[in-house]
Amino acid sequence: MSLATIVSQLFKGMGITVEIFFLTLLFSLPLGLVLSFGRMSKNGILKSVSKFYISVMRGTPLMLQLIVVYFAPFYVFGLKISSGYRFMAVIIAFVLNYAAYFAEIYRSGIESMPIGQYEAAKVLGYTRSQTFFKIILPQVMKRILPPVTNETITLVKDTSLAFVLAETEMFTIAKQIAAKETSIMPLMAAGFFYYLFNLIVASFMEYLEKKLNYYR
Repeated sequence: MSLATIVSQLFKGMGITVEIFFLTLLFSLPLGLVLSFGRMSKNGILKSVSKFYISVMRGTPLMLQLIVVYFAPFYVFGLKISSGYRFMAVIIAFVLNYAAYFAEIYRSGIESMPIGQYEAAKVLGYTRSQTFFKIILPQVMKRILPPVTNETITLVKDTSLAFVLAETEMFTIAKQIAAKETSIMPLMAAGFFYYLFNLIVASFMEYLEKKLNYYR
């Protein structure tokens, strides 16, 4: 099989890889913010539940979480698993996993803000929600951008774990071609695609970081 044919087939799987990437970010970033609120809550039960959830998600392999999310409806609730649920299970597992990591990133950013900012906003008549969304959150986003970039780059590579549920993303296709052709070339081509994807993501995040450095 020629290199051009390998690349064209990998492009088909690349679409699924990109879809997993963007859908995970779309849902895990806001969910992570909600989880960070629970983690910092003064309500002991809510704080304990959020802390336990984050601990479990960060302490167990994503591969295991994918398997649990996919098979749990059948083994726990006796529901029939349709073929269309496979991709949904991948997204659910990825979102639940990455939300836990983003929650801790949000928490570190929020807790790093000086208390004087809250006091000044209170003197100016801002409500708690106005203080957070208009004053605190914009500064937090600037501070947490580097660790968010690291997690985003990791996400690009983790999309290859979708093969656990036989989702035909790029890495799965590369493995199939490599096995069929008994050649390492498809895997090397896939590695190049992942690197290129990460290069684009890293460049975009660097651009955002520079845009947010408005005091320099």
